[in-house]
This record gives sequence, structure tokens and C-alpha cells, in this order.
Amino acid sequence: MKWIFIICLAIALSTSALGEQDDAGEKSDQHAMSSGSPVDVLPDLREDDVPVDVGGEKEDRNWFAVPIPMSSPTFGTGLILGGAYYFEQTDEQKAVQPASFTGAALGYTTNESWFAGAMYQGYFAEDKWRVNALAAYADFKLELVPPPENSDEGALDWLVSGAIGQVNIERRLKGEWYLGASLRYLDIQQDFDLDIEDLPDFNLDQTIQSPGVGLKLEYDSRDIPSNPYDGRRLELRAVFADQQNVEEGSYQSYYARFRSYHRLSKPLVLAWEVNACLKDGRLPLWDTCRLTLRGFPITEYLSLQNVQTQAELRWNFWRRWGVVAFAGAGWVDESLGGYGQGETIPSYGVGIRWMVLESQRINVRVDYARSNNGNEAWYLSVSEAF
Repeated sequence: MKWIFIICLAIALSTSALGEQDDAGEKSDQHAMSSGSPVDVLPDLREDDVPVDVGGEKEDRNWFAVPIPMSSPTFGTGLILGGAYYFEQTDEQKAVQPASFTGAALGYTTNESWFAGAMYQGYFAEDKWRVNALAAYADFKLELVPPPENSDEGALDWLVSGAIGQVNIERRLKGEWYLGASLRYLDIQQDFDLDIEDLPDFNLDQTIQSPGVGLKLEYDSRDIPSNPYDGRRLELRAVFADQQNVEEGSYQSYYARFRSYHRLSKPLVLAWEVNACLKDGRLPLWDTCRLTLRGFPITEYLSLQNVQTQAELRWNFWRRWGVVAFAGAGWVDESLGGYGQGETIPSYGVGIRWMVLESQRINVRVDYARSNNGNEAWYLSVSEAF
């Protein structure tokens, strides 16, 4: 369930690493290729020296509160009311660390799902310490591809509701390396619209309380985390969780993620990532590995193991406007009902961007994506996909 809460909060509060100094964009310009690069045939029409205001008067404010339309194949269309406040920084602080911020969001979608939550992201002591806290409640109506024994019933209605609380603390080791630890607690209820046979790898209990602790090793050299033009991020994470009042309820989760961003020319960025997930133990169905590629619902390929990769070419062609093209693929093993095993699951599409907050490169994005089995989907949200 944690993944759903975080996804929804990320849509509304996608500025999770905002506050990098304004001269970070100038710093990233140094990574651009020379004018002899083949990609420079793409024109740079952004007119960086021309101020572009939204709503007329230009303000240097440190907060926002906006209604955010959203659309995804998992939740349908909906509206999120989100806001964030960025804490004041001195010039010295701006030069060495992002701005700390706090935010809240409330959302409702056409499939009658809703959520509410708040989060805090703090940076301290010249970015030597990072603290993140999250609290949320949600009530979601999802759909599952059924196991083979229930395939005649069509997609299953999967009702999931509950609360999450989580705190993460990270300490800089050396350079761009961080070591972190986390605590979390989930209290989740789930129900299905028909009886399904017991699945040996998944806990289908209606009510599950799940405390957990985690460890993380991270390398992060991105220039502006909310929308990098240059840099790398490597994340290795392990979570050790328990399910209270469940016999043999402990289980483990292991994640590896690498993201890389390359500024090919001033208006053109290539971004790509590789993710892997491994689960061990009889875990709750809402805490499985998921393919997060675009083109199909996030609940379609639930498994104990997966690997996925994707790349995206981003062209900021005029002022605040940009377009992207993306493609990726995923593979699953030990999936729910064997769905998708032994297949290469593709994802590809195009999108358009409009930058709503230039200093932090925050985009509204509209994406159209396709996958196999005739799947296609539209996405409307704030922030990049990765």
C-alpha cells in the first residue's frame, strides 16, 4: 500500500527535492556539448533571457497551492488539491543544499478513490543530513488481473484502504554518498469482489498491520533532483517488515535503482533508468514488486521479482514548452497467477511538457503510452516520470 500513497503524494508534491539554488541551472550548462555536437541541429528557441510570467506579475514566493488535474489507467481521472511551503534560505545555504519544504495533498478520482496526506523534506548542515517524513490515509478501488482459476470472472475489484506513517533519515558519508535508515508502520484493509483461492506467495488477509525498518545506500549527483539535466542517482535499499498476528508474517524487500541524466545540448536531455525488485517471504498483496512503466495500470503485473528499464529524450523547444519520447521494457517472475512471466513487456510513447515553476524546473506533463495486449493510457500529472 505504501507505493500507492507515495505515488499520489508525488503527483501533488512532486517537488520533493526542490530548493536547489537558482544558479544550479547555470552550473548544469557547463555540461552541455559544444556547438559541434550532432544534436545541435535541434534549434534552441527557449529565449532564456526573456522573462516569462504565469498570471502576470512575477513573484519570488516560497509557497504554492494549486488544484492539479490527474489521469492514469490505475485511478482514472481526478483532481488533487496540493500545496507546499519552502523554508527560507540564506545565500550561503542556497549554495550548499536544497531548501527544506513541507506539503499536503487531498485527491479524488473518477473510480471513487481518494486520499489525503502530508509530508516533510528537510536538509541540514550543508546537506550532510536529510530527513523525510510522510503520513497519509487512502481509500482506493483498484482492479486486478485474476489468477487462472478465476480468469472467467474478468478483472477483480480490489478494495484497499488504510494509513501509513514513515520516517527516513540519511547521513552523508563522503562526497555524494549517503547512508540512511527508515521506520514505517502500515495499517491496511483489503477486500475482493469474489472469493479467490489462497495464493501461497501472497497474504490475502483482510486486515494487516505491518511495521518495518529499512536501510539505504545512495549516491546522488543530480543538479536539481526534481528535474535533473545532469547527474546520476544510485539507490540500494532493503526493508525488513513483519505482519502482526500473522503466522510466519515476516518478509523482506530488496530494491536497486540507477538513474542517469545527460545534457546532450542546451535544450536536449537524455534520461534513462534501470530498476530491480526482489521480495522474500509471504507478503501482503499490496506490497509486491510492480512494473511502473507507462502504458498499463500499475496493478497489472504484481510479482515477487522484476526488472525494468526505460529511456526518455526530453526537448525543451520553446520557452516553457517541451516534448518527450520514451521507450522501455520490463520482465517479471513469480507473478500473481503467472501473468506476464516469460514475456518482454514493452512501454513506449510521447508526451508534452509545460514548465510551471522555472526555478525548480517543475513541469506539468501529458503522456500517451502504449504496451502489449492492446494496452494504452493517458497520463496527466505534475513532475517527470523519473
